[in-house]
Amino acid sequence: MAAPLIPSVALTIAGSDSGGGAGIQADLRTFAFHQVHGTSALTCVTAQNTCGVTRVDALPPAAVVAQIEAVVSDIQVQSVKLGMLLNTDIMLAVAKMMAQSSIPFWVVDPVMVSRTGAQLVDDAAIATLTTHLIPLATVLTPNRYEAQILSGQAIETLSDMQVAAQKIHALGAQTVLIKGGGMAGQLRGVDVWYDGEQVTTLTTTTVETSDTHGTGCTLSAAIAANLALGKEQFVAVRDAKDYVTQALQHALRIGRGQGPVGHFYPLLSG
Repeated sequence: MAAPLIPSVALTIAGSDSGGGAGIQADLRTFAFHQVHGTSALTCVTAQNTCGVTRVDALPPAAVVAQIEAVVSDIQVQSVKLGMLLNTDIMLAVAKMMAQSSIPFWVVDPVMVSRTGAQLVDDAAIATLTTHLIPLATVLTPNRYEAQILSGQAIETLSDMQVAAQKIHALGAQTVLIKGGGMAGQLRGVDVWYDGEQVTTLTTTTVETSDTHGTGCTLSAAIAANLALGKEQFVAVRDAKDYVTQALQHALRIGRGQGPVGHFYPLLSG
């Protein structure tokens, strides 16, 4: 009899995307691609498709906590990805569990503002995320507009991104990755990493596609998966960025709006 498999395990705490392109659905696909067992705790349920979101229903904080406790009390989790937490009460409940947890890696995608600049949570939730969750983050992955809020400065140039990364790092996160998907011109897709000592610019092939739904969720989930596999933080980020680039190159042309990236692209291209 073959020995039983003992895979690495990651947990995603995020919202559900009924269209399947982002949120919990994207995270679990990304974990599976990396051969990491995915577990989950839903924070909210959205009614959405490739054209947009029509409804969002938050779960009670106690229900979110119960899901997390059910997983971690039974299964050894190596890393956690935080996505859309939606409101202050859920954020405070999750932050309390983070502070008490022995899980080594927490990747926080501060889902506050979309890549197009639309604010997704209220100002109170942004303040809670900043003061209670970011100081506990292993890797923080704000997009351009989230980085502007967190750093208190406009971001137009590469130098702006580098300075903002250092300002955001001072909020307490171990490492910061400012995503450049919302930047213009040659900076589109250029990311900036700061670990408290070294500022590093990460570039990759620019993919021309309108089907980019779920890129932020996918990147943070891939980082969490790589950390669960034992990769060093910068390597985990670099490899995650490469994965997202490949997924963008195989984006799915489904629906009437913005399609999702191709999380399982090897199965599509063969």
